[in-house]
Amino acid sequence: CAVESYEQVRASADLVKAAGATVLRGGACKPRTSPYSFHGLAEEGLKIMQQVGRETGLVTISEVMSADMVGLVGDHVDILQIGARSMQNFPLLIEAGKSGKPVFLKRGPSATIDEFLLAAEYVLSQGNSKVILCERGVIPLDRSYVRNTFDISAIPVLQEHSHLPVVADPSHGTGVARYVAPMAKAAMVSGAQGVMIEMHPNPKVALSDGSQALTPEQFSSLMNELRGLAGYLGVKM
Repeated sequence: CAVESYEQVRASADLVKAAGATVLRGGACKPRTSPYSFHGLAEEGLKIMQQVGRETGLVTISEVMSADMVGLVGDHVDILQIGARSMQNFPLLIEAGKSGKPVFLKRGPSATIDEFLLAAEYVLSQGNSKVILCERGVIPLDRSYVRNTFDISAIPVLQEHSHLPVVADPSHGTGVARYVAPMAKAAMVSGAQGVMIEMHPNPKVALSDGSQALTPEQFSSLMNELRGLAGYLGVKM
């Protein structure tokens, strides 16, 4: 979830690359509910992401929280992530569009499909066609069991009403590590063109979202299961 140190990011990168992942995501600037939570290493975290990306050959992605930070984040990573809380930050969407960088747009926790697609249009309207949509769950009726309701149906709906690729985030979609694997597999079956999975070398000491992070062993096992499922479905992985 968050960039904590060079050692943590490099260890994570090596582990996920060995398991077959192709993109490395780490948060350098973290929007958190509490002002007292860990909010990331800012520019230092971006430099770590850039260094690890170069060393491992993995494509990198990190969140940008405001329009004035687009240039800084874009100078260090390959893909700009617009987080769920920023989905309707229109000045940010416009500036991200102007950057020409690929933009990974996450659905807001209470956003309708139309609101989500129109947010993407703000990026597209700047002449930037490199937009990826990410379904990451919506506000649940009951938070006793999961952090969000992972909207599987949104995946085929988005694909029917948009030409943009759709990725699923079952980690934020559930907020519970043991539910991530079944939801990742469900997302693949529903047609998602990728999954974003949170993994930490030691989730128990993670500074952010440790409860939904997989262990290296769990991540590797899930990747093997997804490969098998991809073969059955006849899709490339």
